[in-house]
Amino acid sequence: MSYYAHETAVIDEGCSIGEGVKIWHFTHVMPNSVLGDKCNLGQNVVVSPGVKLGKNVKVQNNVSIYTGVICEDDVFLGPSMVFTNIVNPRSAIVRRDQYVETLVKQGASIGANATVICGNTIGKFALIGAGAVVTKEVPDYALLVGNPAKQIGWVSEFGHRLNFENNLATCPESGQEYRLENNKVIRVK
Repeated sequence: MSYYAHETAVIDEGCSIGEGVKIWHFTHVMPNSVLGDKCNLGQNVVVSPGVKLGKNVKVQNNVSIYTGVICEDDVFLGPSMVFTNIVNPRSAIVRRDQYVETLVKQGASIGANATVICGNTIGKFALIGAGAVVTKEVPDYALLVGNPAKQIGWVSEFGHRLNFENNLATCPESGQEYRLENNKVIRVK
């Protein structure tokens, strides 16, 4: 076995689990889900059928990742954050064929207790604050907080707030440079 699974974890047949994955206490990985190399699934996580997680995705405790969710490489899902997958759920009406896709792009982080309404894309390296409720598309490098979530700025790939002067900013940790152009952040190579 090229991954670690705690003895209380349930791993259904038909899922794909990459090298170096760690699956912790009381976590359930369902059929036809894909976990990329080096993913880490915390305690009490559910990965529903058809979910795709890229490499090095970190899923903290008490997160349910429902069918329709795709997370690219290096995504962080904070404790108890929530994804939805039906726009208008009803207990008495079966809508299993109406799941709406949600895409979380490379390097994005979603804070503790945040909620992401299905059908939205979280941009590359975006940072969603704790408790935020995402109801619309999120641009690359955007910083969002609140309910409903509102953009209050931009962040670097290292998660630091960017302060633009003359449309240029530098990450204080990495030294990476960024340009703000037409309300989009572009990393300068």
